[in-house]
Amino acid sequence: MLIDSARELKARLSARLAEGLPAVTASGLGGRLWTRPAIGLAPVAPGRVHLAIRVVTPDDARILLTGLDETVRREVDVRVTGPILPHSSSPTRLRQPTRPLVPGLSVAHPSVSAGTLGGFVRLGGRLAVLSNNHVLAAADAGAVGDAVLQPGPADGGAPGDRVATLAAVAPLAGSGNRVDAAVATLDEGVTAEPGGYPGGPLAATVPDALEVEPDEDVEKVGRTTGHTRGRVSAVEVDGVAVQYDDGVHVFDDQIEIEGLAGPFSAGGDSGSVIWRSADRAPVALLFAGSSTGGTHGAGLTFAHPLSAVLAVLGVEWVAS
Repeated sequence: MLIDSARELKARLSARLAEGLPAVTASGLGGRLWTRPAIGLAPVAPGRVHLAIRVVTPDDARILLTGLDETVRREVDVRVTGPILPHSSSPTRLRQPTRPLVPGLSVAHPSVSAGTLGGFVRLGGRLAVLSNNHVLAAADAGAVGDAVLQPGPADGGAPGDRVATLAAVAPLAGSGNRVDAAVATLDEGVTAEPGGYPGGPLAATVPDALEVEPDEDVEKVGRTTGHTRGRVSAVEVDGVAVQYDDGVHVFDDQIEIEGLAGPFSAGGDSGSVIWRSADRAPVALLFAGSSTGGTHGAGLTFAHPLSAVLAVLGVEWVAS
């Protein structure tokens, strides 16, 4: 169907969910109630898309699609993902103490296992590392002023490996989240190379979320899987339910990515900045993924539009 028609159908189904469809118990979440599928747009041809529906169990899709006529049902792309989890927990080099700091390194709050240093931003004139809330701020359990270690504790990081100070956090809510993000300003004497991505610096301009198109090739470098390539498989995905330690947090307006030949990401890659292969524009911040689903059955990765992350945190992207 045409993109505008798909958006109208997405809005209709989202309205049905808001009216209160019965909650579904997802066996993959240990009996927790998983209340809604994630819904976005998946490309099928130039200018045409299917409605992308991502569910934890097949029963979730059955409930959502009940009552839709067959013509509409032929225009939906339903995939069972299993539970979606935050990707915090490689290539050995990325897990070692490294100075100057570069994107892709293991990094974390002292109470977190390990995630990824995604890139660098400027906050109040100071250079800062960018990653997820659940990596740098322990999913709201940390406080501004806490230490950030490189490498993260899971990779041997100790108090002597402090490199930055938690400075700004986007808090997590039960629903309606846009981003899981935080930044930490570099401590005195800690050096960094913001342009140290595979292939060199990324572009200095961050595209608006609406400029990210389905079917674009993208790349990332992360603590666990290193440098990987993937393809945007859906955009404007609402209702992405992610199982954190403290419960389920639901995210709207997300980007879905599949690996080209295997998993695009794995646990520990949370916080990676994702860039577009064609022009090296930084487009997204990775935060979660599933272990199943996708064309190759290797799982799906979910990420926030980077423009939304920068706006929420009030920071400026630093390319080099």
